[in-house]
Amino acid sequence: MLFIEYPKCSTCIKAKKWLDDNNIRYVDRNIKLDNPTIDELRKWIKLSNLPFRKVFNTSGLLYKEYNLKDKLDYMSDEEKLELLASNGMLVKRPIIVEESFVLFGFKQEEWMAKLLKR
Repeated sequence: MLFIEYPKCSTCIKAKKWLDDNNIRYVDRNIKLDNPTIDELRKWIKLSNLPFRKVFNTSGLLYKEYNLKDKLDYMSDEEKLELLASNGMLVKRPIIVEESFVLFGFKQEEWMAKLLKR
């Protein structure tokens, strides 16, 4: 299992602690040092069944700086993928990547349902 995080993110810290407390093994990847690629994002979004808007880190400084709240509705999916791949800080995190599913953000109930029943 791949765990993608930004180590200074408080939600990522909580999620990592939850994984450790539940003895769930993972490979750690720093999203700032190792941006997701367009191909990875395309695959992950499809596996997550989320709309593009839900994959953006809407509470991040870059999201606000780029005024994406207003711009996303007018962008194509390819433009959104390119933007997300350009800077990992635009991507909602943490991310869990498994072969059959992807989870964006830490929702404990969702993680329990997916990760403790494997």
